[in-house]
Amino acid sequence: MLPRTEGMIDMWPDDNSNSAAIFARARQVLPGGVSRLLTWVDPFPIYAKRGIGAYIEDVDGVLRLDLLNNFASLIHGHAHPAIVEAVAEVIGNGSCFAFPTEREIQLAELLRDRVASVDKVRFCNSGTEAVMLALKAARARTGRHRIAKIEGAYHGMYDHAEVSLDSTPENWGNVPKSIPHTRGTPPAVLDDTLVLPLNQTEEAVRLVRDSADNLAAILIDPVPSAIGMIEMSAEFLQAVQKAAREVGALIVTDEVIALRLGYHGAQARYGIEPDLTTFAKIIGGGYPIGAVCGTEAAMAVFSHDHGPPLNPSSGTFTGNPVSMAAGLAAMEALTPEIYQQLERAGEQARTGLRNAFDRAGRPGQVTGVGSMFQIHFHDRPMTDYRSAYLTTAEKAMAKVVHRGMLDRGFILSPRCSGFLSTVMTSAEITDLAAAFAMTLEVAQEAH
Repeated sequence: MLPRTEGMIDMWPDDNSNSAAIFARARQVLPGGVSRLLTWVDPFPIYAKRGIGAYIEDVDGVLRLDLLNNFASLIHGHAHPAIVEAVAEVIGNGSCFAFPTEREIQLAELLRDRVASVDKVRFCNSGTEAVMLALKAARARTGRHRIAKIEGAYHGMYDHAEVSLDSTPENWGNVPKSIPHTRGTPPAVLDDTLVLPLNQTEEAVRLVRDSADNLAAILIDPVPSAIGMIEMSAEFLQAVQKAAREVGALIVTDEVIALRLGYHGAQARYGIEPDLTTFAKIIGGGYPIGAVCGTEAAMAVFSHDHGPPLNPSSGTFTGNPVSMAAGLAAMEALTPEIYQQLERAGEQARTGLRNAFDRAGRPGQVTGVGSMFQIHFHDRPMTDYRSAYLTTAEKAMAKVVHRGMLDRGFILSPRCSGFLSTVMTSAEITDLAAAFAMTLEVAQEAH
């Protein structure tokens, strides 16, 4: 079951399509017609009817290979039988309670047994919540107020985590400034967020040491997807961790996406020893979830064993049995052998996409690791947010290719990145590379 690569798919963006009709209704009740900005594509979204393994069928009956997988959350693709069975087993008995269930403990035990830094787990309902709670926990643990993050890195929609997410050459300064992402961000948020340059080791360490008295935590993602999937260098990771220990700040590792990079977590792959780690996405098996995990000492701020917790947290749907059951089934299916399979699939995808650039004789490169990839329409070295920052021409090319791949039946992110699933075959990945080669050829002729 493969999308066509030799021709274009009809019905989108046809004004007479079912997607167009549904969007007209959506505009009457949703701001801009959408609830999630990243589902937007010009001139209107493609509405899904159902997911089938590695594919999405839209409301007009068009089938596309899903390389986005709900922004990395569906590591087993759509409606995986083991996950469907697990959810069906529990949902008939109730979807949520003001009581805990045993499955919450089972999923926490699995995370503890796989990831060395995890002694205790606190569940929540999203990656944004997990990061927010982790940073609040670090403040509670240290008694300090300031946090540090990497320039350009995405960690959800918490005010502090959003700082300098999309700074520009016009405002980012010689040394990274704290730039608001949304209008109305309180000045105190900017003052309390230190921005570090990715892979600029000496500068990052200096900034950390200059904030020694008030720095609670350093938030890191070893392969930040919003910065072109550029890996953090071993030198940078080691130096930043050492500086954090020197000044008494906690290391918070964001593995909301990066957990897909290794059976024991990305932290094992990259030699990170965090105090706190955030998980979400794949640990929920396609259902809403988040988790803050960490050492006994760091997680003690959540405990009420000796009185009111230093960092209380709760949530109406936290630990709900549906997400717990789906997550447990998804994680149990991610064996070491399956991780190796994903590693091979990712390498095949990156190699095929790079070969397309070579055949086209056009500047380009493909970054990523494990089951992730991102396509770049230039060949300059990339080490940080600024060197990966897209020019106007590169943004335009990414938009053309994203659209061209949709037309051929392949779903990428608007950044032209992808996250593979365990149900994808080698033939489908080969077809991805062929479709990209054709899309690149057409894009070149148009430009």
